[in-house]
Amino acid sequence: VKLQFGEYVSLGKVESILKGCPVVANVCIFGDSRQSYVVAVVCPVPATLTEIAAKYGKHQLEFDQMVQDKDVNGAVLREIQIHAKKSRLEKFEIPGAVTLTSVEWLPESGLVTAAMKLKRKTIENVFSAEIAQMYLPTSKKSSTKTINNNAVVPQVG
Repeated sequence: VKLQFGEYVSLGKVESILKGCPVVANVCIFGDSRQSYVVAVVCPVPATLTEIAAKYGKHQLEFDQMVQDKDVNGAVLREIQIHAKKSRLEKFEIPGAVTLTSVEWLPESGLVTAAMKLKRKTIENVFSAEIAQMYLPTSKKSSTKTINNNAVVPQVG
């Protein structure tokens, strides 16, 4: 995919490198030609996510709550960015935002094939609201609440 300033990003290459990050069980990278950075939807490793949450005094949270917590999401993004820099990814290849999901990426979930290859279009459709949210300017990001197993909708009021 090409980004705003013409940089080409090999999504598969970036995903392959980010899967080496200890907190990442699976990842799908998305790019938008109108933006200067990529974003990531991450299925985290539960044990590693619990360790990260504990560092923020949030060890009492359930897994579904951890993936929605802003501090935990920020910490995961930093871990991913550090790993990406150590792996020598270019700045435009490093995710500028991340969405965590508690949905396990298995063939039964429809998000990967039987050979565990990403079904990119399906993932994009399932997480379209989250992907759009990650590209919003920080000041315009609305608070969110969780309904129906991690479907996220803007909070009204």
